[in-house]
Amino acid sequence: MLEIWQQFKQDYLIKYWNPVAAVIAAGLLSAYYFGVTGTYWAVTGEFTRWGGHTLQALGVDVSEWSYYKIIGMQGTIFTRIDGVMILGMFAGCISAALWANNVKWRNQPHKRRIAQALIGGALAGFGARLSMGCNLASLFTGIPQFSVHAWFFTIATAIGTYFGVKVTLLPMFRVKLQLKKGAAKIKESDPKQATRRFRIGMVIFLAYLTASLYVMQSSIKLGFAMLCGLIFGLLIERAQICFTSAFRDLWVTGRAYMAKAIIFGILVGTIGVFSYIQLGVSPKIMWAGPNAIIGGLLFGFGIVLAGGCETGWMYRSMEGQVHFMWVGLGNVVGSTYLAYVWDDIAPVLALDYEKLNLLKSFGPVGGLLVNYGLLILCLIAVVWWERRFLAKAKSQITTQTGCGCN
Repeated sequence: MLEIWQQFKQDYLIKYWNPVAAVIAAGLLSAYYFGVTGTYWAVTGEFTRWGGHTLQALGVDVSEWSYYKIIGMQGTIFTRIDGVMILGMFAGCISAALWANNVKWRNQPHKRRIAQALIGGALAGFGARLSMGCNLASLFTGIPQFSVHAWFFTIATAIGTYFGVKVTLLPMFRVKLQLKKGAAKIKESDPKQATRRFRIGMVIFLAYLTASLYVMQSSIKLGFAMLCGLIFGLLIERAQICFTSAFRDLWVTGRAYMAKAIIFGILVGTIGVFSYIQLGVSPKIMWAGPNAIIGGLLFGFGIVLAGGCETGWMYRSMEGQVHFMWVGLGNVVGSTYLAYVWDDIAPVLALDYEKLNLLKSFGPVGGLLVNYGLLILCLIAVVWWERRFLAKAKSQITTQTGCGCN
């Protein structure tokens, strides 16, 4: 029995998980999450509330800010669905990182990188909330809602990441690597430390799991949100799910592995969400205006500049990477600033435009087919880009080495 446990522990709790399977599982779980809680898997709305509560603590009255009236400021992080779900994500991330002994305090010695983290995080937070959602609510879980704004945001985000890659590859963004004596030596892991951390991770996991089941006795929605958040956290940390990496890999190396995984996850989530909508759950439809396009461009550029998206910075910060804690702070600042200027820019960029629902525009079956059709086109485009990029790279290598002959 002990050998079976040790093998299970090594294969499923310590080793990294297959990203494709993990993203598909996240897509499926997000559909169940929507069906039970009535909302989608999202994080930046709650980050904006954190900013609002911080301002209130400092004596700033945000009660008349229209944006907070839209997203709601009622309750606390412990009584809101988004709040307890995000706490669950952090619990899942730290648990998974501890299981694998993948926690190490890694500070950022370069001030330039810290500035990138803050500015990039702020741009991403501002863009996400301008679009009413980040890579989750306006992409991964937004497209399955059949909201046209999510498609505007997704395309704009892809463009934003492309230009973000071009900019961050400029010499001004490169820092000199300082090699320290003995830095190349591989430090042997301490078995006792690994065991101790695994146990701490298991305590955190079981504590939050127990808490979610307990809360579920009085509030199904709140308890289920806690449980889903815990699982989301495990998935993103063990599979290293980062949308920034998906886009950046596509533009820099031509690798489309994570991009294809994300599309597969959306395909699975779409049919689940569609089923719940047909059963009477109201979809989350947002304004399909310039806000979604501008927000997507800012978000895409910002996540590349910062080095991580919302899911990316959350699990990396729990692994001890200080850089991504700065990214998270930037997210909160940027999203809160959007709430501050919303009344000035919303009429022109968002409120004067319709909330377009594919299911209403094309009918239930037609809307489903349109959504799937667009997703398949995205998959074809990604595969085409990957093959084109790799073929071009291979051709360049052949030319440089002078081995073009048979």
